[in-house]
Amino acid sequence: MSLDPQAKAILDALAADPDAPRLIDLPPAQGREMYRAMAQAMDLQGVAIGKVEDRAIPGPEGDIPVRIYTPVAAGGTVPALVYFHGGGWVIGDLDTHDALCRTLANEAGCKVIAVDYRLAPEHPFPAAFDDCLAAVKWVEKNASEIGIDPNRIAVAGDSAGGNLAAAIALQAKADKGPHIAFQLLIYPVTDAPRGTKSYKDFAEGYFLEAEGMDWFWNHYVTSAGAEAEDARHSPLRAASLAGLPPAYVVTAGFDVLRDEGKAYAEALKKAGVAVEYVNYEGMIHGFFNLQGALDVARDAVKAAAKALKEALA
Repeated sequence: MSLDPQAKAILDALAADPDAPRLIDLPPAQGREMYRAMAQAMDLQGVAIGKVEDRAIPGPEGDIPVRIYTPVAAGGTVPALVYFHGGGWVIGDLDTHDALCRTLANEAGCKVIAVDYRLAPEHPFPAAFDDCLAAVKWVEKNASEIGIDPNRIAVAGDSAGGNLAAAIALQAKADKGPHIAFQLLIYPVTDAPRGTKSYKDFAEGYFLEAEGMDWFWNHYVTSAGAEAEDARHSPLRAASLAGLPPAYVVTAGFDVLRDEGKAYAEALKKAGVAVEYVNYEGMIHGFFNLQGALDVARDAVKAAAKALKEALA
């Protein structure tokens, strides 16, 4: 399969400016600004939504900002999706994923609660994990107030956010709550950076590079931060995946994370979990946030939302 022409055009444009700074050469604060600018330039803008509400909820180390999206024409009690943004646990925020959350809410007919968890390196592992778990617990506890069905709560995220969603589903199973009905994992990080075939094949030149993934990981999981086998950052290493909620797992064909996303889908299936795995062969990492530039991205988001809607029906 060849690279999608629209994706190739994006990569060619990035490569055409050799003097442009690389994210991994910038301080995290400047990297965050670069990511915001990219989202503004390449994602959809002004997606209509029924209602958007910014709130602060209690977290383990202070309040956690969240954004609650109510879809157009929502009535009565609806399902909920708790969304964790991508960005390598270092960059990304509520604004960089605003269009995606609006689209998912509208297409799936659910409320989306986007979580602005603490970022590394200022707040290394397990800060992001702890905030995301607290957010899901809060959503379940406050279901009646926010107008959602506590028995129809899903978790989702892209890249590092997919990692957090998978890890939260595992923790919720171990703790016997909160109840999670479905997990939507979009090109998730499922293990520490390793020598998979996709890491070797797409190490450079395909948006997320192997060196960049190392940079993100080393900011998040410090040497003092965690054991190598800790499923809270490497869900593929969990002792058992049995009993997890059904999953929809998405990967991109030209992505260093492709193989570990596929491996997680296969491991879930082997453990008896209902899984739908979709690999968009011509796509690059991050394409769900490029709906303004990629036709396939818009179709992929709609397909994921359809699976979410059916799972929470």
